[in-house]
Amino acid sequence: MTIQIRVDLHVHTTYSSDSLITPKELIYYAKKNCLNAVAVTDHNYLDGAIKIAREVKDFLVVPGMEVSSREGHIVALNVKECIPRGLSAIETVERIHNAGGVAVACHPYVYFKGCLRNAVCDVFDAIEVINARAVPFGDSVKKAREAAEKFKLSQVGGTDAHYGPQIGYGYTIIDANEASVDAVVKAIVAGQCKACGRQVPIVLNVQQQIQRLKRMVKKTASELG
Repeated sequence: MTIQIRVDLHVHTTYSSDSLITPKELIYYAKKNCLNAVAVTDHNYLDGAIKIAREVKDFLVVPGMEVSSREGHIVALNVKECIPRGLSAIETVERIHNAGGVAVACHPYVYFKGCLRNAVCDVFDAIEVINARAVPFGDSVKKAREAAEKFKLSQVGGTDAHYGPQIGYGYTIIDANEASVDAVVKAIVAGQCKACGRQVPIVLNVQQQIQRLKRMVKKTASELG
C-alpha cells in the first residue's frame, strides 16, 4: 500500500542570500498551499536544510541543496554532506550519489539561470520538468519533458520559490511507501512520481522584488545608522 505525497522539491529559505522565506514561513505557506512535504534547497549550503528538517516535527521536510556545477545548477536531495560548487556536472552527480543523495537536473532549459542544457544526461536521477518560475515557461517544460523521455529519467516539479506565497506553484506527486524522506527519494528514483503545477503569477514575482528592495533599504539604513 502506498500513500500520496504532494511536495514542492525546490524551495529556498533565508539561508540563501537571495531568498525572503524564513523557516516559519516555509512551513506556513507549504501547508496553506496544500502540500504535505517540502524540500529545502538553498544555494550551495546544506546545514540550514538539515537544521530545519530536524527541528520541524509536524511536517515532512526533505533536506537538500542547489549545487552550482560548472555547467549549471543541480538539486541534491537528501545528501549527508555538502557538495562543493564548481565541479563538472557529471562529477557533481557522482558526489551527490556518494553522499547518499538524489541528483535532479533543475531548470535545465531556462533563461537567466544556471541551466544545464547539453550537460543533461542519463547519470541524473530526475529532471525538474516543471519549474514554476522558469522563463520561458512553456518552452522549458516541453524541452525538459523531451529530455526526461530521451534519457528515461524521472520527472519532478518544484517552484524555485524565494518568496513565501510562491511555494507550491510547482510540485511533485509521489507515491511512497510511507511519509519519510527515504521513502520520498526512493520513489523519485523509481519513477513513482509526477510533475505538476503552473507558472508563478507575475504579481508574486513583482511582490518579491519589492520585498527584496525593502530589505536592502532596511539593511543599508541599519549599517549607516
